[in-house]
Amino acid sequence: MPAPLPDAVALSGFLDLIPDPRGLRGRRYLLSALVSAVAASVLAGTRSLSAMTEWIADAPAWARRALGFPVDPLTGTVSVPHPQTLRRLLAQLDGDALDQAIGTFLAARAAPVPAGLRAIAVDGKVLRGSRTATAPAVTLLAAMDHTGNVLAQRQIADMSNEIPAFAPLLDTVDLSSTVITADALHTQHAHGAYLRTRGAHYIAVVKANHPGLLERVRRLPWPEIGLDQYERTHAHHRQEIRRLKTAAFAHIDYPNAQQALQIVRRRRDLATGKLTIERVYPITSLPPGAASEAQIAAWIKGHWKIENLLHHVRDRTFREDDSKIRTGHLPRIMAGLRNLAIGIHRQDDGSTSPPPYVTLPATATGP
Repeated sequence: MPAPLPDAVALSGFLDLIPDPRGLRGRRYLLSALVSAVAASVLAGTRSLSAMTEWIADAPAWARRALGFPVDPLTGTVSVPHPQTLRRLLAQLDGDALDQAIGTFLAARAAPVPAGLRAIAVDGKVLRGSRTATAPAVTLLAAMDHTGNVLAQRQIADMSNEIPAFAPLLDTVDLSSTVITADALHTQHAHGAYLRTRGAHYIAVVKANHPGLLERVRRLPWPEIGLDQYERTHAHHRQEIRRLKTAAFAHIDYPNAQQALQIVRRRRDLATGKLTIERVYPITSLPPGAASEAQIAAWIKGHWKIENLLHHVRDRTFREDDSKIRTGHLPRIMAGLRNLAIGIHRQDDGSTSPPPYVTLPATATGP
């Protein structure tokens, strides 16, 4: 059995969450069958709409039956949708509902989560190829656990930013026993209060967007506080030393903040010899002793896995930034389908890339 088909068939059971944008008249194909077929083509390695429709057209009859396409009762033939049918449907599809179905499906097939706190990173990405003459580029906000599974994704409204989408994004995610990491843009009092209400902890980076809070944390007696974590690494033609200090601080002006942290990063470029020193000041709702200093340091560093394990893979493997798809919701829908492919392949074998383009065997008689 070719790998893409079983997952696409299993996904069809989760697609009932998606409202059908088509009119009642003239519906020849089930919504779940069309979306499952598109998902199977992306899992097989297709990168464009034309490649997706070609993959579906080339699929043998038994595969189309398994995906849910109708069978002619007289001839037994299985019809294939016209490419424009798929294009029109995907351009009108509700992207939030599709991402919710994909996130639920990936969570259902994932391995059991080990006991303890789970880290989830929240970050946005601009789909550069989606800009048109009348509309800005599409921006998506995603939540991904630090192992690489995309849990939720939401499109940012035009003329807005990531801040209003933070809580709606996480409303569909189980936040019990989690630690949320995000960049300084999401260090907002409302976000901190929301996460604590949902039972989640946070690690929030304090920068100049909160000058008063930053000044209070910076003026703590850090020289007198002992070193909690030291890490020395050598990679990417540079040497890096990371030092972490933690301080319990009961009067931080931020919802339920329990500790302030200082991270000092010293990086030396081995090619030029240039030395840079950076100081970062996160705060967290984790009380002292709830997690080791090494674990906190790993969570802070691991936040950027959302760039390496998701955004970078979509750009390099699926050539997302080079895409010229701009019609309707298509940029958003394609990003969700790529998240699905990345999530499935990573759950199965830990890889970050899909397999080579897969063609279903035309001589097969059944699954």
